[in-house]
Amino acid sequence: MAVKTPLIVGNWKMNRTPAEARILAEELARRLGDVTSAEIVVCPPFTDLTLVADALQDSNILLGAQNMHYEKSGAYTGEISPVFLNELGCSYVILGHSERRQLFGETDDLVNRKLRAALQYGLSPIVCVGETSAVHEAGRTHDVIEAQFNGSILPVLKDCGTLTIAYEPIWAIGTGNTARPEQAGEVHRFVRGLVARAAGPEFAQGLRIIYGGSVTPENIDRLMQESEIDGVLVGGASLNPDDFACICRFEPAA
Repeated sequence: MAVKTPLIVGNWKMNRTPAEARILAEELARRLGDVTSAEIVVCPPFTDLTLVADALQDSNILLGAQNMHYEKSGAYTGEISPVFLNELGCSYVILGHSERRQLFGETDDLVNRKLRAALQYGLSPIVCVGETSAVHEAGRTHDVIEAQFNGSILPVLKDCGTLTIAYEPIWAIGTGNTARPEQAGEVHRFVRGLVARAAGPEFAQGLRIIYGGSVTPENIDRLMQESEIDGVLVGGASLNPDDFACICRFEPAA
């Protein structure tokens, strides 16, 4: 079986003006130009995509979006079509991020509709699953993640050759309370088992499952040492070129 290339994704969220985003993208392109051990993606706000695409044009860093609508066009004020993202040069799109689910009421069914559209229009989807602190403390992590998987991903799983699943424990996002590598690895193993039961072990082993939740230069090596973790979804640290460059150059212990 071929070795999977780790995937490092920077989610800038609602940060950086277009001018600031260009500067950050140019700095990352300069610092990471020689990195070949990982696939690197940055996901700026929609308003920054054109400038960031220009700044990354001759680099090894790919462009992604933080969200999208499921229709090609239409009367959807304030929404962004997958066709627009494709034309702007986006390779990836994040779907079902916990902030979209919690703050904006996105359901598993809505995430599934977006997933179908991403596949239809040539975008590689990164679908997020994860549990709240209350769920985690109640020991119901597997139940919630299985429900999210069944609703968001399962109906089209076998058509998802470019899918990445991101496990992001909500209790760890932006809190500094990163899941222990063995905790994250155990959940990744559970998710891979769900995929294997639905689409077969070979498909499951080829699927990248990445971790998101207070990823920093201080914990990246320990996280990537875990065999089930195929990369990371980075929030705050992706806005700091020193930190993000360090994360992209991770060196897990043997």
